[in-house]
Amino acid sequence: MTIQLNDAGKRFNRDWIFRHVTYVFKEGISYAITGPNGSGKSTLLQAIAGSMNMSEGTCEWSAEDGKLDDAETYKYISIVAPYLEVIEEMSAKEFLSFHASFKPLLAAVSIDEIIKIIGLEKAADKQIRYYSSGMKQRVKLAQAVFSDAPILLLDEPCTNLDKTGYDLYHRLINNYCSNKLIIVSSNDENEMDFCEEKVSIMDYK
Repeated sequence: MTIQLNDAGKRFNRDWIFRHVTYVFKEGISYAITGPNGSGKSTLLQAIAGSMNMSEGTCEWSAEDGKLDDAETYKYISIVAPYLEVIEEMSAKEFLSFHASFKPLLAAVSIDEIIKIIGLEKAADKQIRYYSSGMKQRVKLAQAVFSDAPILLLDEPCTNLDKTGYDLYHRLINNYCSNKLIIVSSNDENEMDFCEEKVSIMDYK
């Protein structure tokens, strides 16, 4: 998988969030999009994900058998972001099962094993509404990391996590994501210290 931005730009009204971005993201490499709060990192990540259209230029997705249609890209990505919600009326076990009906999870790991890996086995059957913010973030990480998808997009992935949660995050990346194309949007060094390449959003203002 590759994602190629060709002179890409996004604006809201008359304000350009980023402009003239030409870059290629390749599978098996981890990237960090960096910049101050409010600089447009999340906007760029959402544009890469295909959830918003570019104002100029293009974003092209390609697999081994050629370029993908925009309507097919969702099959290839999983994402973690503060603005994405979990279904709080479900338990973690129900939520992961529901998610797997739309996008398969890694075959090598069962849902019970996933819940144990993220440290929520004692709360597996509780409704997510009763989880702490950190527990909810662990569920978000699980549904993305364990999705059988070659691209993982992470927008401030350790939001609401404590030191133990950060450690879990790094274990998940190390153990289950080595072959994925990973893009992290963050200004927290601890969320992106494993990234091989960094892209500063400030270079595209």
